[in-house]
Amino acid sequence: MKMRAARMYGYKQPLRLEEVPVPEIGPEEVLVKVGGAGMCRTDFQLIDGYFDSGQSMNFPLTPGHEIAGWVYALGPQVPKAAGLSEGDQVVVFGGWGDGSCRQCQGGNEQICTRGHWVGFGGHGGYEEYVPVHYRYLIGVPADGELTPETLAPLTDAGLTPYRGLKKLRAAGVLGPGRTVAVTGIGGLGSYGAQYAKLLGGGATVVAFARSDEKLKVARDNGVDHAISVRDKTTDEVRTELETLTGRPELDAVIECAGSRESIQLAFALLATEGAVASVGLIGNRIDVPLFPFVAREFSYFGSFWGNYNDLTEVLALAQQGRVKHTVTRIRFDDINETIDALARGEIIGRAVIVYD
Repeated sequence: MKMRAARMYGYKQPLRLEEVPVPEIGPEEVLVKVGGAGMCRTDFQLIDGYFDSGQSMNFPLTPGHEIAGWVYALGPQVPKAAGLSEGDQVVVFGGWGDGSCRQCQGGNEQICTRGHWVGFGGHGGYEEYVPVHYRYLIGVPADGELTPETLAPLTDAGLTPYRGLKKLRAAGVLGPGRTVAVTGIGGLGSYGAQYAKLLGGGATVVAFARSDEKLKVARDNGVDHAISVRDKTTDEVRTELETLTGRPELDAVIECAGSRESIQLAFALLATEGAVASVGLIGNRIDVPLFPFVAREFSYFGSFWGNYNDLTEVLALAQQGRVKHTVTRIRFDDINETIDALARGEIIGRAVIVYD
């Protein structure tokens, strides 16, 4: 049996749209028929060479780390206790660890240094069938809005800012009388805006973005205030922040852009003992003044993806109808054009490949 696959044969070149054999599965693996595959800016960065020193790449490979679909076939050693049957709707947890390191033993397989991420070698969601070890599948009832095209983005875009907000909550910088900012209302930030309200404990939520369309998404997703930062100085943003909230500073920032300028703005507006959680990866360097960082006792958290339990919590919120989705359906034939649009920052919310 053949399937369509958009495969990467090297850096800085378009993906090749091909027909290839459907992969065979191992005894403990499940063959997932992909119903929705989220297209992340990270996929563009993968193609552009951003991760060339972070993971070993064996070409050709198929990108796509946001995957939801249905169980198509099960290996003979998949235990009944896994609760999986043919036809079940599932999402794929994408951070696959080696199972033996301290991070894996603590449940954080996504930061295992010897592990593997789906879509960063071999198979990924940019193909119609993906082999997955049964341990990395979570069943989700097919009900209402819980379809593969809305579930797939939750495995990264909807997962990553959730973990970052949990770190800010644990740091004690959220709650009544506090102000939390969500910077960068793209794929991650559109969900981050919602989690800031859900986990903020009554904090005032402010969104920073660079386009009217993204500011509208933030407002639609429940933020209290939205500020355009395009072509504005830090002092201009500070003045607008004070006008809207009564305070010129921020207690917490979930930083979903990852550009040097966005991170600098976050720290420039941070209140004493404030905290920033970085989840975005547009840039590759951090440049913030050292003295205020130390003297005002700022905290800075790196927060990468999310673990299996984080994903189950996100899915529970979605099943309760507490998560909104901003999804653009993408045809397989339009994958390369959409990757270019991601590189330019033109996608609102999440682009999702839906196989017809």
